[in-house]
Amino acid sequence: MVILGSTGSIGTQALDLVRANPDRFRVVGLTAGGSNPGLFDSQVAEFAPAFSGLGEEASIEAASLGCDVVLNGITGAVGLRPTLAALKAGTTLALANKESLIIGGPLVKDLARPGQIVPVDSEHSAIAQSLRAGSAAEVRRLVLTASGGPFRGRSSGELAAVSPQEALAHPNFAMGKVITTNSATLVNKGLEVIEAHLLFDVPFDRIDVVVHPQQLIHSMVEFVDGAVVAQLGLPTMLVPISLGMGWPDRVPDAETPIDWTKAADWRFEPLDDEVFPAVRLAREAGERGGTAPAVYNASNEVCVEAFHDGRLDFPGIVATIADVLTSHGVGSVEHLSVDTVLAADAWARAEAARLIDKDLPA
Repeated sequence: MVILGSTGSIGTQALDLVRANPDRFRVVGLTAGGSNPGLFDSQVAEFAPAFSGLGEEASIEAASLGCDVVLNGITGAVGLRPTLAALKAGTTLALANKESLIIGGPLVKDLARPGQIVPVDSEHSAIAQSLRAGSAAEVRRLVLTASGGPFRGRSSGELAAVSPQEALAHPNFAMGKVITTNSATLVNKGLEVIEAHLLFDVPFDRIDVVVHPQQLIHSMVEFVDGAVVAQLGLPTMLVPISLGMGWPDRVPDAETPIDWTKAADWRFEPLDDEVFPAVRLAREAGERGGTAPAVYNASNEVCVEAFHDGRLDFPGIVATIADVLTSHGVGSVEHLSVDTVLAADAWARAEAARLIDKDLPA
């Protein structure tokens, strides 16, 4: 297997699974973005892959090697070209880089053969597992679960004063700055709605989001007879990563099971779309299609950085995304290509930065 983004959270956990299963997995390629060169050098020394390198071009080359599995654990739009390279090579793609599917949409789907993409997001892995219980024609709806983030239950007025430190205090997961902030705004869940639509060919009006603070149910599938099949497990990424690496087979002892001898209460709440409009906005972008999902994703990344730099308040993240989408106009383009997607990405970043700077006090 090849691991792209080996020094990040997904990559390091994948390498833990390789260490625990040396008879099952062999690393033939490692790449990373370059933010932690010391760790990368130690990984290369330990696993001795045939190919290793830093940067986007290295990831594209590694993804083209033609191995059994490419795990794309890169963060951001830079993961698009490596995703396309892995698909062109005919390799099974374990996809943790949700941005490449969201912004690439039809480009990615047109290249992928049936079953070639295995989702590594915990929610989409849960859906893929649950879908084994029935045929596609028997699916009524998909139900994505959300923790609700650290600000669950707060009013819009209370969110105006929250700090970056508070936004990074996720109740269940330890993740990077962008993903953790996205979980607080629920932008992450909005991206996952678009991703679910693309992965499973289910219309947006049949994809629901429900708040489940404990995050022990990772997502669910409702079938036409009223049955709901869910995947349960501890709120970690080890099961979806291991399934991405070994699909369709499971990796024994990848994760500790739930302790059923301990009493526990599981709660479900409706999503408050008024306080957290990010999911509704993502649906609109997804339904518009074209480059609108890329604009949603790119403008958010700029807004997250501005929030952490003290140049934008917390509610301003999603408000600015909405303004950028309005400026963008229609989502469709005549010919979607990598160049048009990345051009829309660049435009959205510049437009978000312009709007943020415009509203800053002189």
